[in-house]
Amino acid sequence: MSFLDNSGDIILDAVLTDAGRERLAKGDGSFKITKFALGDDEINYETYDKNDSRGSAFYDLQILQTPILEAFTNNTSTMKSKLITITRNDILYLPVLKMFSGTGGGLAISTIIGLKGTVPLSVDTSTATSLGSKGSGVGVGNFYNALTATGPAVVVDQGLNTDAISASWSIPSDLFETSYSIQLDNRLLSLTNGDSATPVDESFIDDDQIAMYTVDYVAGATSGQVTEIEGVDVDSSSIAGPRGTRLLTGFKASIDVQTSTYLFTTLGGTVTVDSVPYYYIDTNVRITGLTTGYRIDVPLRLLKKQ
Repeated sequence: MSFLDNSGDIILDAVLTDAGRERLAKGDGSFKITKFALGDDEINYETYDKNDSRGSAFYDLQILQTPILEAFTNNTSTMKSKLITITRNDILYLPVLKMFSGTGGGLAISTIIGLKGTVPLSVDTSTATSLGSKGSGVGVGNFYNALTATGPAVVVDQGLNTDAISASWSIPSDLFETSYSIQLDNRLLSLTNGDSATPVDESFIDDDQIAMYTVDYVAGATSGQVTEIEGVDVDSSSIAGPRGTRLLTGFKASIDVQTSTYLFTTLGGTVTVDSVPYYYIDTNVRITGLTTGYRIDVPLRLLKKQ
């Protein structure tokens, strides 16, 4: 990886991602660039210095001269912090995505004691049976059975996470998330609808075996993979203020991790829980709001009993 000198002339360095080159290679005339995004991954806004003795023209000089990353083609590594344009000038709080960790509405998020925020997934019957016999005191709390893939493994709420605005207020329509992009390692898992456990078709799989899924909100939906968040009680949502939509995702273990230890020994390691050894692989699911641009990475741990 290299940097471009940003202290002089403006430099435009544009490349196609892996997915873009694949679509261009089809040669059927369907490749058309209709949208583009901007990001500021490299910028540290804390270097803005309003105390610079040289005057206001120099407050942001260090930011403007920050070297930027040279364009590279791996679409999973670029544009982690996308910029958005909001035409109104009366916004005090921006929308966020946040994992729902409560039990209101019958939803629960799996956690492993000692790996806060990580969702544990069992990948076969033997592992599910073993984990099911253990209590939270020996290292394993609730876990998600990625073999049967019933119900949600990860629940994400969207909205304005502030108590300065009542949760009973409606979130502005331009801050209401209507579409989500979900990326995960196709070698390990596939996506299911967290509401009905039915498989979700991927949009595409890139050359790094990262599967991209896109799911949309249907206006007025109270059931399905993307719904409106109902209720204002604090236990019903992880969002303190006005609420937008809720995304429910489930995961199905791939045949490779169900039937083989190869990926576990190649990509993962071993861990002992209550004297029982398990193989594990740590991975992430990346969830991005396509309306607001906000993104979170949720850590997952796949477990397989030795």
